[in-house]
Amino acid sequence: MPTTLPRTSSVWDLPTPLAIGWMQPLNWLALGWKDMARAPWLSLGHGLGLALLGAVILLLGHNRFWLMAGALSGFLVVGPVVATSLYAISRALERGETVDSALVRRTWLHWQQGNRRGSDYWCLVQFGLLLAVSATGWLVISASLITLLAPVRIATPLDFIEHVVLASDSTLFSWWLALGSLLAAPIFASSVVSMPLLLDRKVSLPQAVLTSWLVILQNPVPMAIWAGLILMFTLLGLASLMLGLVLVMPMLGHASWHAYRDLVDASGFALREANAAPGSEVT
Repeated sequence: MPTTLPRTSSVWDLPTPLAIGWMQPLNWLALGWKDMARAPWLSLGHGLGLALLGAVILLLGHNRFWLMAGALSGFLVVGPVVATSLYAISRALERGETVDSALVRRTWLHWQQGNRRGSDYWCLVQFGLLLAVSATGWLVISASLITLLAPVRIATPLDFIEHVVLASDSTLFSWWLALGSLLAAPIFASSVVSMPLLLDRKVSLPQAVLTSWLVILQNPVPMAIWAGLILMFTLLGLASLMLGLVLVMPMLGHASWHAYRDLVDASGFALREANAAPGSEVT
């Protein structure tokens, strides 16, 4: 059986992006739903936790627009990091391993067993901080745009809906949407496969992000469809007063693992787990 050999640490030594069909994102959703059915309590527990967090954000920020906007922005942008244990569940199901609460605990507390030296151990945290900084940058730019161009002071979510979203002159709202899309695109490109790759293989954070960008360049149409599906389901979850997130978030998390498996050939890189079976190969 072939063995997985460590690769050079050069940031330019990257896993291989794979080409997929443009309808493959629909298959990822189906596989994500299937994983939910195979591990329902753990999956729905993740979704319930995220829905409760979203509900707290709504409760605290219902009359404070920028507080709610900032919290929700960070909540959504850091989603790929929060879903790390969902990736681990899908990986374990794929390998026929035991899926239980201990798996989730190990994912968060001991994901690199016996290897706590160097910044590589903290790459998940580093990536989460990078996404959080991106969310903060979007909030600052968005607040500046709305504050400068809105006809009245925007203090609550209802103010934003009335004077920006439903305004007779839609120019400001159009600018706001265009700016949001412009800033969201590089965040999506940087994170679409980064977290599953970091969880699965011994690559650095720059290698994971660059691989994610190569995946986008290799499959622009399928990845645009995938981004649209993520946005659509997330909005449905939010529009249902967060209740839909109980199902939506774990489904998207599991589906993202299958997206990574279809989009990246990382078989030439060592498995991340220190306790992986010697000589094992997962492709």
